[in-house]
Amino acid sequence: MSWVYISEISAHVGETVTLKGWLYNKRSSGKVHFLLVRDGTGLIQAVVSRADVAPDTFAAADALTQESSLIVTGHVRADSRAPGGYEIAVETLTPVQITRDYPIAPKEHGVDFLMDHRHLWLRSRRQHAILRIRATIERAIRDYLDGHGFTLVDAPILTPAACEGTTTLFETSYFDEKAYLSQSGQLYVEAAAMALGRVYCFGPAFRAEKSKTRRHLIEFWIVEPEVAYYEHEDNLRLQEDLIVHVVETVLRERRAELETLGRDLSKLEAIRPPFPRITYDEAVEILQREGFDQRWGDDFGAPEETFLARLYERPLFVEKFPAVAKAFYMQPDPTRPEVVLCDDLLAPEGYGEIIGGSQRIHDLALLEQRLAEHGLPRAAFEWYLDLRRYGSVPHSGFGLGLERTVAWICGLEHVRETIPFPRMLYRLYP
Repeated sequence: MSWVYISEISAHVGETVTLKGWLYNKRSSGKVHFLLVRDGTGLIQAVVSRADVAPDTFAAADALTQESSLIVTGHVRADSRAPGGYEIAVETLTPVQITRDYPIAPKEHGVDFLMDHRHLWLRSRRQHAILRIRATIERAIRDYLDGHGFTLVDAPILTPAACEGTTTLFETSYFDEKAYLSQSGQLYVEAAAMALGRVYCFGPAFRAEKSKTRRHLIEFWIVEPEVAYYEHEDNLRLQEDLIVHVVETVLRERRAELETLGRDLSKLEAIRPPFPRITYDEAVEILQREGFDQRWGDDFGAPEETFLARLYERPLFVEKFPAVAKAFYMQPDPTRPEVVLCDDLLAPEGYGEIIGGSQRIHDLALLEQRLAEHGLPRAAFEWYLDLRRYGSVPHSGFGLGLERTVAWICGLEHVRETIPFPRMLYRLYP
């Protein structure tokens, strides 16, 4: 008999097939066992009738426990009452392994318990839905960039210097030198953009932030496009187009998973261009008017981002932050040098920043000045300064945090469910 996946079952109605998977749930009526079987691609009901199978097959079905692994062969039939609209009338059943005392029962468990058993929690329908949506978001990002002439460039994980500030670096030994886990691949994709024009990297980043908020992970994934000759307005347009494409793709391909999560689809269907835009100055005025203790020059925290994002139904661009609040490499606004040509893109519904981007400094003398002002070791950045010595051009890029984007699109309360094995301030296991 042919082995098929549950996701393909609709093409095999009337046929006898073999499924290989795990028991998700079981109910029995004495003469019939109704087995809910999963195989990673979906769920299907397998019906084991005492009248239709050998006694040992019926007994084997009776002995199955939650998450036991099994192989079943049977006849596929359509049934609108069954989960997914199809079921399999079992002819033979072979247990692969009988599970004993599976720790995650069909009841409520605390978050700490579930996180300690994350390796098993991944088997639940909710986690299936989230991880499938995450995979679709990753593919949509790459499809968009690959389809618009970008070249994927893999940035190093071990770096000799900081990109986003020295206070959140993970330090390690690199033979006789110090090295750091990458906070961002941006500096390296800037170099690649000078060679290839339009590039991006997509990989993990590490920031030793002692934060326990629902938006922070110690290890997270980030996509970072960079484009030669792009200026601030080009950069905003790219971010907007990419987000619209991602949301449209998820709505088209993962509607069932969004419904499993109880996501309000109308919120995602409202994501259309153009996105609203305010300046940092305007944002400060709004926050001060609403009673926030926000001073000009301070960056925004989670409460401020949440408030601003809730004012709009679409993602919100906040642009032109004070230079003192941002990274050393950002290009000043030529009409107002105390602010830089940058943006934070805030997701609606209170999810906060999902993208940070800017036009980069392309003038050698100014970049040297900024390195000195930030107290960064010049020797570690000589290669980066070379990019301004040899054929420097205006260029721009941004970083999109994958986990925050997944949390927003899925409607999750915390980023811990957006990645298979989250690394948080007090979570390194499993």
